[in-house]
This record gives sequence, C-alpha cells and structure tokens, in this order.
Amino acid sequence: MRICVPTAGNSGLSEKVYDHFGSAPFYAIYDTSTKSVEFVENSEGDHQGGSCKSSKVMSKHKVDVVITSGMGKRAISLLNEIGIKVFLPDGETLEKAIKKFELNQLKELTYLDGCSGRDDREHHHLH
Repeated sequence: MRICVPTAGNSGLSEKVYDHFGSAPFYAIYDTSTKSVEFVENSEGDHQGGSCKSSKVMSKHKVDVVITSGMGKRAISLLNEIGIKVFLPDGETLEKAIKKFELNQLKELTYLDGCSGRDDREHHHLH
C-alpha cells in the first residue's frame, strides 16, 4: 500500500505534516511493503481553490491512501472516485501519521468534511 501525506519539507519520516493538501510544498509517498518514503515536489503548490490536480498526481504515483488535515470537497470526491481514501492525521510528523494509520486509528474524511474554498477559514483543521 502507498500512503501520501503532504509535508513542509523532504527530510524524511520526521518531516512535519502540512496543514493543507493542495498548497503543501511536498508530498511524502510511503510504501508500507518496503517501508520506504519518497518525496514529490508539489508543482501545484500555489493552486487556487478548485484547480488542484491531486488526483492525477496520486494516480501517477499509485497512491492508495491520502492522510491530510485540509482538503477541498472537490479533491476528496475526485480521489474517492479513483479509489483513494482520505484520512485525518493524528500526530505532527509523517512517522506518527503513518503509524496511527497502520494501527487503524485515523478518521476517514468524506466530501462533507472537505473545505469549500479559499475563503473557508476553517479548512486547515478539520478535526
């Protein structure tokens, strides 16, 4: 299984989880079978609400799960349509978020949990 988590940097498992998926500088892609992580630069980091190309990036990197604390309704729907589930992180680092996911301790996000756009000031923290 391949898990994608938005991060502020690309320094490894201790990297901080970024608060919003579409504007994250990097995506960490963790492979649960090999226990390896690769970082992909987010070329859409300055996206405007609704123009996020996350589903194409996730398909290209064969992601099964996304862990994020902020994502738009449209992005959640697009990911769900291609079979990718979205979960809310627990813990500030990539390592903690992945561990909680593997222990089945994360809440799944749905379309109803997503932010409605750039003007939605609550979209960064969906807890």
